[in-house]
This record gives sequence, structure tokens and C-alpha cells, in this order.
Amino acid sequence: MKAYCVETAAIRYNLDRLLTLAGKTPLWAVLKGNGYGLGVGPMAQLCWEAGIRRFAVTEIAEALEIRAQFAQAEILMLRPTTDPEELQQMLDLDVIATISCSAEAAALNSLALQRGTVAEVHVKVDTGMGRYGFMPHETEKILSVYRHNDNLAVTGIYTHFHSAFCNENSVFAQAETFKGVIAALEKAGVEPGAAHCCNSTAFLRWPELHMNGARIGSALLGRVLVKADLRRVGRCEATVDEIRWLPTGHTTGYGAAWKARRPTRIAVIPVGWYHGFAVTYGDDIFRFRDCIRAMIRAFLNILRRKKLYVRINGSLCPVLGHVGMLHTVCDVTNATCSVGDTAILDINPLLVRGMEIRFL
Repeated sequence: MKAYCVETAAIRYNLDRLLTLAGKTPLWAVLKGNGYGLGVGPMAQLCWEAGIRRFAVTEIAEALEIRAQFAQAEILMLRPTTDPEELQQMLDLDVIATISCSAEAAALNSLALQRGTVAEVHVKVDTGMGRYGFMPHETEKILSVYRHNDNLAVTGIYTHFHSAFCNENSVFAQAETFKGVIAALEKAGVEPGAAHCCNSTAFLRWPELHMNGARIGSALLGRVLVKADLRRVGRCEATVDEIRWLPTGHTTGYGAAWKARRPTRIAVIPVGWYHGFAVTYGDDIFRFRDCIRAMIRAFLNILRRKKLYVRINGSLCPVLGHVGMLHTVCDVTNATCSVGDTAILDINPLLVRGMEIRFL
């Protein structure tokens, strides 16, 4: 048995905490990545029960699931598109589209005109993220979205911070650039709509940047890189498949990366990197300084004797050798442990696959 167990009480606690911090600032619950791996439907239900009425997604399937549950919800599609089929579906679902270039505005305006309707949209400004959005100096192009598309109703404008978790100066530089775009629109006589720029980390760190809304995703799960009174909401639970003794000198795992220095009692757990355990992301930049930082982290891990652990019956049991695709081996020599006992493993829900998601 293995399952990813989600504590609904912890999610509700986080929602209450976030709504308290928000005060009168509207929150958009970001449920991209299938609700951060936990399921759009269950997460949307919990958010709705807490009082959140605005959602942000990146896929039509996510919007469809939310709309099926809540006819009155506001749904913002964060991923812009010119694909006719997707635009048709967004109009059918009454989804707020993101406009990040003139071609997207023209495509949606033309389709809305054909259907005799007006599409609600938010304008995206690229202040440094470098993915979607008008460049800040493209004032005339942004103004044209407001002025020359009669079948588009622009009700918001937003940007996204790229370094809220690590660089305060860049955050405020981006914020000032964004405010400059808004000021230019207002000077031209255009009402820009509700402005929002904060992701979870920025929302928690800088209340002065809340503006007219904030987009909250990872904070719902309590997985943010800043100190906050939030709770982690999920854990993997799996039964111990096998217990055995390995003699001195015996190895375990691919590459024989671990060798027993003494007779060692081990437990085999049917969870591995395929399921998301011991998987990390972010090691995809190879600038000189990033490689140096990686080397320093590795050196510090050696000094600190950092290890992976699995919790069994209250004991922290060190993982031995490489984590396999479908199995993990841990040391239970000094732990109370039997076959069939429950092992608890920490896995980021975004990385979970190959197991049932259970809401407790």
C-alpha cells in the first residue's frame, strides 16, 4: 500500500491564515498543475468553503473542472494562447483570458465578435520573468488592447516576480516597473483594471505590494521558502514490504553506494524516485556561480552529514544507498518495525505520481 495523504484540516488552517493576512485584498487560488498535484476539484472545494471565489489555472481541463463545480467562480487562465479551439472553450466556460501580445488580443477579439459576445481579459506585463507579457515600454500596444478591441473587456492587469524567494531588490524593481506601466495607462486616460503582482512568497513578505489582488499557490500547501505560520499539508504513507538483516560488508542499491559496516537490519519500502521521493528540481542552470553554489551545498552536506530519512513508528530511519525507481531501503536496526507497518516519507505533492491521493 502507498498513498499520498492530504490533511484537509491543515489546508483549512492555511486558508484561514492567508485570508486573515489578506484582509480586504482579494485572493486568487492558483490551482495549476492539477491543484499542485492534489487534484483541482478537492482543492477548489476547500478554497470555496473558505470563502475564495477567484481561481487561476493554466489548462482548459482545470477550468472545466472548477466551472462544473462553481458556476459563479471567477477563473483566470494564466497561460495565453491564440489556439482557436482553446479560445472557443474559454468563451464557453466564461474564463478570463490572459492577453500578453497583440496577436492574442486580435484572435480572441475576432472570435468573440463572431459569437456576438464580449470576452473578459487581463493584460500580462513582462517585467523580467521573460515568458509571457507585453514589454513595459510597449505602451501603445497595451493601450490598443484597451482601445481597439470592442469585444474584449479588460478588467485586470498583472505581472509575475521571478525572485521573490531570494532577491528583494529585484522584486521592488519589478514592482516599480509595473507601477510605471499602470501610471502610463492612467495618464493616457485608460482605467487599467484590478492590478495584481504577488505570488505566495511576495504576498507573505511584502503586504505593501498586495495591490488589488494576490495569486496564492504554494502557500495553500504550506510549502514556501519564507518563515510563515503555515502547515505542510501532505505526506506519503506506505507499508513496509520486507525486513531483513544484511551482514557486514554487504551492499544495497544501484552502484553499491552503501556498504554495511556492521550487521544491519533493513526495511524495504515500495516507494522510489518514480513516485517523487528524493526528487529535486532547480538544478538546470549551469552558470559558473550556480555550479560553485552547488559545490558549496554539496560540501556543506558532507560537513553536516546530511541524510534522507523515513519515519517509521516515530523513529527516523536513515535511507541507505541510492533511492531506487520503485523502492527505498532504510536502516531499522534501532527502530521498532515489522512488515506491514506504515512508513512516512516527505514528498512534494507536485512530484507525486503512481499512487492514490487521499484527503483525510
